[in-house]
Amino acid sequence: MSAFSSTDAETGAIGPFHDALHARYVVELGHRLDSPTSYEGAVTEHLRMSGVYWSLGALSLLRDADEVDASMGLRGGVDGGGEENGGGGRRMRRAIVDWVFDCRDPRSGGFGGNCSGAAFGVGTPGTATTTPCPHHGHLLYTLSALQILAMANALDDERLDKDAVARFVSGLQNPDGSFCGDEWGEVDTRFTYCALSCLALLGRLPIPRNDGEEEDDAIVDVRGAARYVMSCRNFDGGFGCVPGAESHAGQVFCCIGALSIAHSLHLLNEGRDGCDADLLAWWLAERQCDSGGLNGRPEKQADVCYSWWILSALSIVGRVSWINTSRLGQFILNCQDDEDGGIADRPQDMPDVYHTFFGLCGLSLIGHLEKIGNREGRTYREVDPVFALPTDVVRRLGLRAQVISYSNGDVEDRLKMHSILDGTKASLK
Repeated sequence: MSAFSSTDAETGAIGPFHDALHARYVVELGHRLDSPTSYEGAVTEHLRMSGVYWSLGALSLLRDADEVDASMGLRGGVDGGGEENGGGGRRMRRAIVDWVFDCRDPRSGGFGGNCSGAAFGVGTPGTATTTPCPHHGHLLYTLSALQILAMANALDDERLDKDAVARFVSGLQNPDGSFCGDEWGEVDTRFTYCALSCLALLGRLPIPRNDGEEEDDAIVDVRGAARYVMSCRNFDGGFGCVPGAESHAGQVFCCIGALSIAHSLHLLNEGRDGCDADLLAWWLAERQCDSGGLNGRPEKQADVCYSWWILSALSIVGRVSWINTSRLGQFILNCQDDEDGGIADRPQDMPDVYHTFFGLCGLSLIGHLEKIGNREGRTYREVDPVFALPTDVVRRLGLRAQVISYSNGDVEDRLKMHSILDGTKASLK
């Protein structure tokens, strides 16, 4: 594992970054997971859609779109990792976009986490066919599927029935404004973010008018969704998965991200006495540990993934400067595997693609990737803190959320595409 001293961090130096190893780790991961003898592949089979999104997201920050396509096979098949097919020839892996559409659940209109080879509603029970059998549609995997299609510039693919997906999403909203993840009824603020993000990607999100009213034919109640999110805020400024649940940094991102997409960040300074955007930012800043890393809640160890969950929320509310970004960058770099590539949850642990993606996102949000690129003659893409996609993809799609600025309009370039809310005004209106 990489080692980088605290002295270097305090002086602003940036330690070694293993670009080529990380790119190779991501590209080769799919081949390893596809192996029939892979234990890791078997236990993560149910969430493969999100795993593919994390892989593409990670590589998309390190390489341009054409290189990602060529390496991962977004639109065309790629070499299947040296394995041979039954005829003795090289096995080709199908295009990722084609696989994504195989995972569309026609029963619900959403996307599942994977699909098996057995047919759905085709043939005789007990017989094998080549028709895919998608898992049940779920908001988590529907968002991952749309994010993959967004990175592949395939949201206009004729196979994507946008109306059906939008109906799937809207059908999961409850009368109190919350969303279920699927037909089985679990409610969680994660699903509010997923729902609003899905509709934004589809171009189906009804943004409330300035007079506070919604479109008469709005497919979801955006105001109701925002009100439900605010009902999950706690006395410490954080947010939980449901009203009264413990504050957690992952839920904070989902709630702040949902409010951002709903253009409702002004609600953070309305309601309980003393509970405002800065109280939330302070709670997030207190998540920084002695190691420089961030934890998800009090008394927990630092974990690289919170470099995304916390930094994204702080970026949206304009308070990234409230943490020591140099020491956080040191922590993330110390979690690299300098032999095989990838980033782990903490130093000396095994890397995985989840922490690799969110570690790279963290380095992007504090500007370290840009500095590393300048040092090594590379151009790295930036991540958008709201939609968790490369900023060039967000611009191409015309996505526009809301962020808070306390700098008289002086905001990061990556945020200028969004609506800027003046944080110096007490009401944020």
